[in-house]
Amino acid sequence: MFRTNLDNIVFFVKYIEKLRNSGLRPTKQRLRICQVLFNTQKTFHFTINDLVKKIKKQINNNISLATVYNTVRAFEKKGYLKQISINSSETYFDTNISNHHHFYDLKEEKLIDLKNSDVGPINIKKKINGKKIKSVEVLVKLED
Repeated sequence: MFRTNLDNIVFFVKYIEKLRNSGLRPTKQRLRICQVLFNTQKTFHFTINDLVKKIKKQINNNISLATVYNTVRAFEKKGYLKQISINSSETYFDTNISNHHHFYDLKEEKLIDLKNSDVGPINIKKKINGKKIKSVEVLVKLED
């Protein structure tokens, strides 16, 4: 039991650090957001609305949509989350911030990780003066 409490303290110290590094005050609501985002074995994809529902379910209480939105955007800007735009009106976030590819199931509206080894070499022939390629990430849209 002592180990569990010690682990919780370590996690909350990390959450406070992430919040402060992102320019945010560590409030109870933001600490709950961190707990849902970063206290998990597996990475996951989410929309802001998905995350609000998940947090409400876990804490059995309301949380401000604006707080969730602003916290997620600050984390994305700092590099703690990755933004994945599906189209002009759909944006997902990923807790796996490494460069990797995705399938997007149009019917299920679900992102699925695709390993880099599952995609062959990509040859980008066009160059933009003064710019270099940071990463290449493929989004493969699936339909029935």
